[in-house]
Amino acid sequence: MAGQQVGGPQASTPETPWSVSKVNQTVKQWIERLGWLWIEGQLTQVNMKPTWKLSYLTLRDTQEQMSLQLTASTELLRSMPTPLKDGDHVVVRGKPAFYAGRGSFSMWVTEIRQVGEGELLAKIEQLRKMLSAEGLFDVSRKHRLPYLPNRVGLITGRGSAAERDVLSVAKDRWPAVDFRVINTAVQGANAVPEVVDALKLLDADPAVDVIIIARGGGSVEDLLPFSEEVLQRAVAAAQTPVVSAIGHEPDNPVLDNVADLRAATPTDAAKRVVPDVAAELELIAEARSRTAAALRGWVHREREGLRQIRSRPVMANPLTPITQRREELDRSRVSIRRDITRLISTESAEVRALRAQVSALGPSATLARGYAVVQVQPRDGTEAQVVTSIDQAPPGSQLRIRVGDGSITAAGMSTTPAE
Repeated sequence: MAGQQVGGPQASTPETPWSVSKVNQTVKQWIERLGWLWIEGQLTQVNMKPTWKLSYLTLRDTQEQMSLQLTASTELLRSMPTPLKDGDHVVVRGKPAFYAGRGSFSMWVTEIRQVGEGELLAKIEQLRKMLSAEGLFDVSRKHRLPYLPNRVGLITGRGSAAERDVLSVAKDRWPAVDFRVINTAVQGANAVPEVVDALKLLDADPAVDVIIIARGGGSVEDLLPFSEEVLQRAVAAAQTPVVSAIGHEPDNPVLDNVADLRAATPTDAAKRVVPDVAAELELIAEARSRTAAALRGWVHREREGLRQIRSRPVMANPLTPITQRREELDRSRVSIRRDITRLISTESAEVRALRAQVSALGPSATLARGYAVVQVQPRDGTEAQVVTSIDQAPPGSQLRIRVGDGSITAAGMSTTPAE
């Protein structure tokens, strides 16, 4: 009946109306009786920020023009294998929640599963994380591509555009390039085992220096074989460098991470593996030009250095330094002789002056003026002594009288004291 509470004892009338809070609380109780539900739909709005504790999503019915508000923890969304985006087809597990304070309804979501393409991408991301943790993506384990391969191994679909692109571009760049092509399935159940067998066959060929795995673009399902774990481990075990050339630029199968080099397209793979002969010839010509210029510059500098050396006086007449030193020696010899002669003359004059002084002051000059020196010879045989007192020459003493031109031997007769 109108105005009567359904399932409740108390009626709502104009005289006894319900309050807003009572209505909201009653609706909350009814809604929460539904419990946990699994719901399928398509995301149309994903509002999430790293700083938010909760994130808000809108789930649209794929058949009807109806939508449902979802509330989930931001951590749940961040833990998804692939980030959620508008248009993703998902299945969510949630519990209906009615917020009495603002009278709004939403689903509190605790689990989100991607389905269809989203589910495939999630599985691919899980495999990518596992292989990355094992170190299969590490740069240290990747092989360097040869500068000019003797033979290039190519694994691709028979008669595919990828095969034509790789072969035509490679031969345009280096006409002498040699290919060993193995055609395999590139999608479907047989793709992985056939590609793995071809990879092992090319890896065992000593003439093959690099291997290209190429395929054109396609859907996620078409490119799924190149994200299979078996193929990744085969590529990681190969000793020959492997180039991944799967799909177009936006495509990113797991093979791109495990391979030694990722090419954006098959055409890009050919450019990465085979050098451009025209560009190489230009580099050689440029190198030759730079080498010739450097050599000419070196020869010019050496010639200039030789010219400067030749222009020096010593090179014009090697005996010049010897002649200059000889002249210096002659000048020094003359100067030394002059200085020594001057010194000898000065010293000789000084000696003569001293000799004149000695002669004037010595006994010889006194004797020449008529004086004499009387010496007595002691009887004990000692050295003769100059007589300065009569006591030294008693009568009978042997005397030696020295005069200016010689000496006289005499004997003392007597002594007379001075008055």
